[in-house]
Amino acid sequence: MRLFRHHTEIPVEARHAVVALGNFDGVHRGHQAVIGRAQAKARELGTNSAVLTFEPHPREFFKPGQPSFRLTPLRIKVRQLEAMGLDDLFVLPFGPRLAQMSAEAFVIEVLIEGLAAQHVVAGYDFVFGRERRGNAALLVDLGQMHGLGVTSVEAAASDGGEVFSSTKVREHLTSGRPMSATALLGRPWEIEGRVEHGDQRGRQLGFPTANIAIGDYLEPMLGVYAVKAGIDMGSATRWVDGVANLGRRPTVGGTRVQLEVHLFDMSADLYGRHLRVAFIDFLRPEKKFSGLPELKAQIAADSARAREILQAYAGPQPGTSPTGAPPSPKGPEGDAYDRALRPKIRPKISTNH
Repeated sequence: MRLFRHHTEIPVEARHAVVALGNFDGVHRGHQAVIGRAQAKARELGTNSAVLTFEPHPREFFKPGQPSFRLTPLRIKVRQLEAMGLDDLFVLPFGPRLAQMSAEAFVIEVLIEGLAAQHVVAGYDFVFGRERRGNAALLVDLGQMHGLGVTSVEAAASDGGEVFSSTKVREHLTSGRPMSATALLGRPWEIEGRVEHGDQRGRQLGFPTANIAIGDYLEPMLGVYAVKAGIDMGSATRWVDGVANLGRRPTVGGTRVQLEVHLFDMSADLYGRHLRVAFIDFLRPEKKFSGLPELKAQIAADSARAREILQAYAGPQPGTSPTGAPPSPKGPEGDAYDRALRPKIRPKISTNH
């Protein structure tokens, strides 16, 4: 997949594509439906499939300084999109110029003159242009006026009737319902980061942990989770069951929110390694204990419960291919989707402008 940080001077091989439009935070099942429709249209027209998205997220531009809400920071979103088998990804810098661009100017300057898009696909709730005046209906009208094919994709919902949306995923995560978030995403939600050195307190208690700062991810409900941790082994990702505490560690006077993961039946040195942590189920809120003996007993109880939950878990596994992804052949380095999600993957980047 080729990655472009601009919409001008696009090489001919990336022009005339079918382009899916949106922020795609989380790349949930509704997003996957939109992208899948674009890929189907591209196959029909015999051209490339692409996504156009924005960085930073427009909400970050208009409301700076607010707590992070991102389900998939850019580097993670890029890999999720690459795993779907797209040909091209256009990441437009969202700043004052784009914020002030009218809806019609966006269609003409970006989609038609810039990308020379053959067809665009957008979700029913896509908005664009100055003051969010452009919507799916206006996009269809402007497309007809300027000879641009447009497909508007209707809302999609889970079997339980819940509409797929990034807002709903965030609500589930901040309310301690990771399994409900999984149902909307089509895979467990993950936090990825580099394992940092801690104070070794977990090791002293008999439960060594891999510590990760949550960075620019959404902060879900603080507490203890049953998790699956993905360790990049170079040629494959090794998934290990575990239990994790996300919080400030009030028992030992901690103040910074961090993720501490205890991997079951494993003692490898992971310092400096990238770790993917998939949130499977919520066990309990974070609390302050009377001392380390009580904390140690609770960690043992949490670990036992997490083992039971993970053994019984029958939902989507981490690394589950998005619904719009093409068949993922196995090769010497494992599943193609899994390969695309590894931290070491770096898509080709064009910097010409």
